Amino acid sequence: MALTRVGLAGLAVMGQNLALNIAEKGFPISVYNRTTSKVDETVQRAKAEGNLPLYGFHDPASFVNSIQKPRVVIMLVKAGAPVDQTIATLAAHLEQGDCIIDGGNEWYENTERREKAMEERGLLYLGMGVSGGEEGARNGPSLMPGGSFEAYKYIEDILLKVAAQVPDSGPCVTYVGKGGSGNFVKMVHNGIEYGDMQLIAEAYDVLKSVGKLTNSELQQVFSEWNKGELLSFLIEITADIFGIKDDQGDSYLVDKVLDKTGMKGTGKWTVQQAAELSVAAPTIEASLDSRFLSGLKDERVKASKIFQGDYSTGLPVHKAQLIEDVRQALYASKICSYAQGMNIIKAKSSEKGWGLNLGELARIWKGGCIIRAIFLDRIKKAYDRNSDLANLLVDPEFAQEIMDRQAAWRRVVCLAINNGVSTPGMSASLAYFDSYRRDRLPANLVQAQRDYFGAHTYERVDMPGSFHTEWFKTARSNSQN
Repeated sequence: MALTRVGLAGLAVMGQNLALNIAEKGFPISVYNRTTSKVDETVQRAKAEGNLPLYGFHDPASFVNSIQKPRVVIMLVKAGAPVDQTIATLAAHLEQGDCIIDGGNEWYENTERREKAMEERGLLYLGMGVSGGEEGARNGPSLMPGGSFEAYKYIEDILLKVAAQVPDSGPCVTYVGKGGSGNFVKMVHNGIEYGDMQLIAEAYDVLKSVGKLTNSELQQVFSEWNKGELLSFLIEITADIFGIKDDQGDSYLVDKVLDKTGMKGTGKWTVQQAAELSVAAPTIEASLDSRFLSGLKDERVKASKIFQGDYSTGLPVHKAQLIEDVRQALYASKICSYAQGMNIIKAKSSEKGWGLNLGELARIWKGGCIIRAIFLDRIKKAYDRNSDLANLLVDPEFAQEIMDRQAAWRRVVCLAINNGVSTPGMSASLAYFDSYRRDRLPANLVQAQRDYFGAHTYERVDMPGSFHTEWFKTARSNSQN
């Protein structure tokens, strides 16, 4: 057989689907997996899905040797040690100038370590975020490659065809930047995704618990929302979920799903990085805390018996007004979540000298990925207008939208609090906005306390310099006079 254009190692569903996507776009591809049954399964799928130019190999040597030089091999294996093991297996057969691309959710520093190690062996390395889940991998994901630019140019023609295609802005792929920037951007994308999902869950909770909407009504509401400014993949699938009946009975399936959310770690990494970079990200943090609390199912069941009572106000709710208020609150909160994510990326880019283009990142998230939304086009335009934008909130268009929606936003948060319904994401978003928009915060008291007990000094509003006061002595002296 003729040599193939590219190779892919790691044939779980994401790997299989991406390989089939590449083959379908006309690029002959070699595939390999340590468990050989996965290789055979992928080859069968390629035949069944249109006799695609996909070729399976059961050993790493014949797999690598089947690829044209300079060879490009994409890995889709579990992050951590399995990546290092796969690299060792492949690198034994690769030659100088060949390239390895890691398409998993890897910690960005691991990617930088591996890029350096590969460079010493004469190999090129890319860490590439892949978003869109199984469906995206097969039909067009959002791709975030970072690392060797030379390696990116090797495979750019393939990525431009394989990525999701958005009519008005092109393929959802760009060279993100140096080092581990591709993985870092994908990590923050997932953190924003955590925030988005939590905010949607809170909108659901308020409408269901306070507004008493049925699943049928919720499906209708979310379907309607998906025609306007909230148009997005997550709103679309939420509407779908509310319409699915349980095949084990007459009720809706969503009501039978255990209220315990899983996670794989990228949201936690995002929050850790926000803390390391001193970037406020309360919406994303609240979404992570909510997942932690959801995991305490047994404790919550016991606590519900201890804290029994009617937490509702008993006041009538105007359903149509509530639906509109929740829509506006959700949109305003989403702006805060995305603003926080972009600020994390901006801070890291500045620290590492990556020079990341935030508008371009918003563009490649418009299709293929889990957070794809019509609203991202507006974010792109905001950064196009001002690439040094301090915060998405102060872009003139977004600032006006938040001002127009803040009354509804406050009504929803107050209504939820008064009815004992937790809205940590919406509340954190509102507090973030209220803190950011105020020219004076009570931080003066906190700094005075720090100086009182630890002589940490303080600055003054009326004169330059650093000051320390003997607060204890002064207070005691005053009390004696």
